Amino acid sequence: MKHRHPVLPRASIRAFPAWTPWLFLTPFLVVFTLFTLWPLTRSLTLSFQQTFGPGASRYVGLGNFQFLLQDPLFWKATRNTLIFTVASVALQVPLALGLALLLNRPGLRGRAFLRLVFFSPSLVGLVFVGMLFALVFEKRTGLLNTLLHTVIPAFDPDFGWLHSSILTSLVLAALWLYVGLNMVYFLAALQNVPADLIEAASIDGATAWQRFRHIVLPEIKPVAGLVVLLSIVGSFQLFELPWVLLDNSSGPDNGGLTLVMYLYQTGFLTGDLGYASAIGWVITLVLVTLALLHRRIMRRSE
Repeated sequence: MKHRHPVLPRASIRAFPAWTPWLFLTPFLVVFTLFTLWPLTRSLTLSFQQTFGPGASRYVGLGNFQFLLQDPLFWKATRNTLIFTVASVALQVPLALGLALLLNRPGLRGRAFLRLVFFSPSLVGLVFVGMLFALVFEKRTGLLNTLLHTVIPAFDPDFGWLHSSILTSLVLAALWLYVGLNMVYFLAALQNVPADLIEAASIDGATAWQRFRHIVLPEIKPVAGLVVLLSIVGSFQLFELPWVLLDNSSGPDNGGLTLVMYLYQTGFLTGDLGYASAIGWVITLVLVTLALLHRRIMRRSE
């Protein structure tokens, strides 16, 4: 015998006012407006003004963007950022993938400990990493020069990494900091590759390279694309690491000047918040363009 559920009378069903959902959305809307929408709107209006400190300003239209195209320091910062981005992505992604492939092998002893060792640098702050590598790159007494002089006696222990090869120093520091984090992304992707496909390919006589190229690589391609995109975005936002590593400066001949560092110097040291806002919006447009291009490439590859 079927049991019927009792039907409640209409009068007992409480009708909520139409504005009830907005009541629950109010905390988010207030926070989003105060800390996201208003700063974005204010920075956009500032990008069309020339400011003289926090109180004085005058409207210049597209003058900030026109000056930006002729500003040698902006192009110096752009060049340094692009070199750092290309070098970081070219080194971090293959090395992180190689570590993930190595540490994903079931028969490897101590692989859980090795995963922790390689991932642990990403748990520390950028300021700490900057201070640490300032000691590593120190002349004569620095760890890197000491090791190189021990292995290669002809190497000059007084070689100044932070004065002669600033971008190389930044790339090495970022590599130590982020390669373990990217390794974790690849590990998660590799563990989702169907084992039966690899086993079937092995039975059919496929080599390790053929299994990687035709099975593993297509399966982890979305994660690889995400890692590349995150590495590019992070490289364009580089600020704390060179700022601390170079002792609150951009280094000799602005060799360590990045786009975000130039934005900070222009807005908070020089006081021209309008020009700094213009730089910020240029960075934003570049990153949005790269993100859309990445999305289109990934869709085509699928």
